[in-house]
Amino acid sequence: MRLLVTGICGFVGSTLAKCFLEMIEGVEIFGIDSLIRPGSELNRRSLPKYGCKIFYGDVRSRSDLDQLPSVDWIIDAAANPSVSAGVDGSVSSRQLVEHNLLGTINVLEYCRHSSAGLILLSTSRVYSIPALGSLPLNTIGNRFEPDAARILPIGISSEGISESFSTAAPISLYGATKLSSEILALEYGRTFQFPVWINRCGVLAGAGQFGTAEQGIFSFWIHAWRARPRLCYFGFGGNGFQVRDALHPRDLAALVVGQIADSDSQEMDRIWNIGGGLMNSMSLAELSGWCSRRINKRHVEQQLDHRPFDVPWIVMNAALAKTRWGWQPAARLEEILEEIADHAEKNPEWLQAFDG
Repeated sequence: MRLLVTGICGFVGSTLAKCFLEMIEGVEIFGIDSLIRPGSELNRRSLPKYGCKIFYGDVRSRSDLDQLPSVDWIIDAAANPSVSAGVDGSVSSRQLVEHNLLGTINVLEYCRHSSAGLILLSTSRVYSIPALGSLPLNTIGNRFEPDAARILPIGISSEGISESFSTAAPISLYGATKLSSEILALEYGRTFQFPVWINRCGVLAGAGQFGTAEQGIFSFWIHAWRARPRLCYFGFGGNGFQVRDALHPRDLAALVVGQIADSDSQEMDRIWNIGGGLMNSMSLAELSGWCSRRINKRHVEQQLDHRPFDVPWIVMNAALAKTRWGWQPAARLEEILEEIADHAEKNPEWLQAFDG
């Protein structure tokens, strides 16, 4: 079997590639990456040692994809993953749309011509910001939880967000590019008869992740806690009660392997929520408590103003994936946090080296 991973030199893409080599006997791994993300050069140098063949290229350029060999499946991990991209000055709105949507179109055309299957990595941020922001919540300890005594919107339970939750705008420019990519992927797959699976992922986390708080809050917070730059709770009372769940990319890889093996399925449901779930969820305040016990004590500032696109509670309910493939996360939250903390101790300048 031959697999192509787009964005292979990023944190998720590189981890998936290494896992596939362990999980799939006789697999050949190819990858394409533009190397524009800080830190990607590290993975470009290390991945060939595992047997991966890497092509330098940008998914926004059709000619860059034309150079690639034929493969059986593409795992599309190339994206600008920041919910504030296009409005925060890091990239322009056009650059965001070209990267996340035009790139998807080029990948889909590659799949059409080569009859390759597609695993599209999407995001929890396709879900409606107003709907998430208006959830009835209780404060339990130092975290928010949905108020089960009140009527909750369709697609929400105490176990998390299901695939039926609202995707009505606004969902951010980033969320809109990913939701549009999902729709196109489904249409291409059904029209041109190649298999497509779409995984809406929660927060992916683990050692070696680089980026900003918006791209990996668990990793960022632990590294920042140790490096001692300013940390602040934004909005929602300034207490850090907002909640996210964490998933290690190793567990995502295990799911993808199962989806590839299930390529002959004729079912129409092709979108799946994937995340650490309630058992792997934590508020920022709880994460700060963990950091205080594990690393040191320090002060976190408070800012009552909300940041654009922020929401108080996102926990992914992966019950459908568990029913379909028997899948559930193997890495527990404590393991993920320890892995990140160990990495932070060994790499104290990580944030500064790969910021941006």
